[in-house]
Amino acid sequence: MMVRFFRSGKWELVGMFALASAVSLSLLYMIWNTLDSNLSQMERNLSALAIVVLISAAFGYWAAQRYGRRLDTLYLALKQGINGNYQVRITDSGHHSFVQVYREFNELAQSMEEKMKLLQKMGEERVLAESASNEAAVLEERKRLARDLHDTVSQQLFAIHMCASSLPKLQEVDASRAASVLEQLIGMSNLAQKQMRNFIAQLRPMELEGRSLQEALDKWFPDYCRQNGLQGVLEWRLSEKLSEAKEHQLFLIVQEAMANVVKHAKAQGCTLTLADTERQVVMMLSDDGAGFKTDTVKRGSYGLSTMKERAEKLGGTTDIISKVGSGTRIKVTIPKIYRGEQNQ
Repeated sequence: MMVRFFRSGKWELVGMFALASAVSLSLLYMIWNTLDSNLSQMERNLSALAIVVLISAAFGYWAAQRYGRRLDTLYLALKQGINGNYQVRITDSGHHSFVQVYREFNELAQSMEEKMKLLQKMGEERVLAESASNEAAVLEERKRLARDLHDTVSQQLFAIHMCASSLPKLQEVDASRAASVLEQLIGMSNLAQKQMRNFIAQLRPMELEGRSLQEALDKWFPDYCRQNGLQGVLEWRLSEKLSEAKEHQLFLIVQEAMANVVKHAKAQGCTLTLADTERQVVMMLSDDGAGFKTDTVKRGSYGLSTMKERAEKLGGTTDIISKVGSGTRIKVTIPKIYRGEQNQ
């Protein structure tokens, strides 16, 4: 393709150069005969040179404009493809050197669209098959809860036990220090109690079966924020019904993202937004927490790998934007390539 393009582009430029030379020589011949004969040879030569330069510059600008417009068209189409718009096509009318490039770009875009549609269809079927396996889902949830219990409540209880064990002897030696340890015990026990309430809330069945994603989030999101002392705002901007698989994955991603806010962000408030365009669904979760340096986060930390895997099953992407002291923003984008049978 590129060989044909450069070959045809080369001859087009040669033709422009030849045309510019012919016009320059013709105008130069006509103007040369009309120049004042009293002018010196140097003045006549400078006049001729000025004519050639002006005509060459005009033809050069014309050629640059022609090629610039064609390159801009190709660049804009490539940007749309990079952003997930595989339906983009370039009109290849005309007989210029870029026609073959445009046609091959259109073939590539069509091929990518068909492949992404197939991949997303397979991903949705896989999600539904996985969600149908209740035993595997329960096992996965038990593992997650066991891990979270070990990382939070178990460590808190161990710390409480160590402090409580040392308290009797500490009261005999230093009463003021013992009072301080007692305050720490009260604080740790309150935190452990709060974390246990959080896990109990997660154990309650909250399934999408029989409910839409909006109905489920309208109930779950404010309850979860209230239980964890967050000022939560839910913004719903979806214009059309999603497939069952997309709703299922988005709900799980929201749960994982909110758990990260509670465990790591130290936030006072957060905003959850679900919106869509003609070609993609976007989930955005922003918090006003402590933030972190994204380049220092270990792979798999903060549950980011789980969210990315869930999005990738449907051909989507997950972007994390965070800065220390400025909160965190999680953006999940899922293309609307395969829309599910209920929306066909």
